[in-house]
Amino acid sequence: MQDDLHSVRLANYISQARFADLPPEVVSKAIDHTLDTLGAALAGSTSGEARIARATLASVDAGGDAICWGTRQRLSVRNAAMVNGIAAHAFELDDTGGCDHSGAVVLPAVIALLALDQRPVTGKDLLTAIVVGYDIGRRVLEAFGGYRPHNEAGWHSTGTCGVFGAAAAAANLLHLNATQTVACLGIAGSFSSGLWGFVHDGAMTKRIHAGRAAEGGVLAALFARGGMTGPTKVFEDVWGGFLSTYGTGVIDRNALVQSMGKDWRIMNCAIKPYASCRDTHAAVDAVDRLLRRHDLQASDIVAVHARLNTFLAGMVGGQDVSTMPAAQMSLPYAVSARICFGQAGLASYSPERRSSPAIGDMLKRIVIDVDESVTASFESDVSILTADNRLLKEPTTVARGAPANPLSQPELLEKFRSLAPYAIGERDADRLAEILLGLDRLDDARKLLPMLAPL
Repeated sequence: MQDDLHSVRLANYISQARFADLPPEVVSKAIDHTLDTLGAALAGSTSGEARIARATLASVDAGGDAICWGTRQRLSVRNAAMVNGIAAHAFELDDTGGCDHSGAVVLPAVIALLALDQRPVTGKDLLTAIVVGYDIGRRVLEAFGGYRPHNEAGWHSTGTCGVFGAAAAAANLLHLNATQTVACLGIAGSFSSGLWGFVHDGAMTKRIHAGRAAEGGVLAALFARGGMTGPTKVFEDVWGGFLSTYGTGVIDRNALVQSMGKDWRIMNCAIKPYASCRDTHAAVDAVDRLLRRHDLQASDIVAVHARLNTFLAGMVGGQDVSTMPAAQMSLPYAVSARICFGQAGLASYSPERRSSPAIGDMLKRIVIDVDESVTASFESDVSILTADNRLLKEPTTVARGAPANPLSQPELLEKFRSLAPYAIGERDADRLAEILLGLDRLDDARKLLPMLAPL
């Protein structure tokens, strides 16, 4: 193989990465995201999407050793990875800023594989694979020029780029050699999929993208381990290459390998405090600041204006709250929830709250102003017109949970403890949190598996 091929350079990195390579801050960040993803997934195991996925796959799956998180059901490794990926992304509470939703892609892949082999896998081994997966998934997205160029074209990067993150994590965990890892990445390219068509009617397919990417990564690694070959030029400027085919703008292949092993992409990922698309969060934060600063109640508010560009307005500017997926993609709903219910967490997205008269009335007062000068949701502003004719304006800033504005450890634990008991109960959730916070000291990560199911 040509040593200058991007897939070869990536494969060398993936196959050689070890825990000793990871700085302490990267290990700590990976533990936080593991805790966060599993909390989101355990709650998400109760979602309609996860229930449909489990029932459907059980009807065609003879069964296996891999646990469907939050349940006692077991499926094959590949199908469990899909189900758990769907669950992790089901309530929009999983992390962002990676492929985009790296936790919902990488964690289901590597944890499903723990059921495959009987050899011990240390917590350090698991964390290494997770960090590598986050790294590769994000690097592939950056090769498209970042989030907006790729997603604006209609691709959902969690599915299209995430499969490479899952494949890389699986390859590292399974100790594939460099040749096998090249094949794994090449195979993953043929599993890449995911379209933004769901945004027009609140369809459930957004959740499937995370599960499909996790499953695709698992299959790519297992096929490669079994001797299946994949294209070595999957990232090169050739006809049928991944970036050449899926890209619509300027492709930056150097982003795939730049500062590899030094600049860890997981450090740029955010943990979400609200149960909605990340591009709604900065506005919720800004409205929250105004409400607190001026002691405002819902009855005090005549109108709320938020400025977004055309891309963001099309993605999160809608007011359809008839389904949970639609409501979670709605900035007007997230802001309304904060005003009406005091928070925009998972409880605010119940059918009862989405259909409440208070929400219906407040949604009428939320206005999206399209402004092409807005470059990002966290570089804009919101304004509130009050009943006593005051116009209160607040700039949006980096949303809570971002690396530059992180949640505290108590806030992370509070979020986990509010979600995991949906499936496993409070006492077991506390026990799982304690184990996860010491994941780098765990002698065998397979000890996590029974803790992800209710007793």
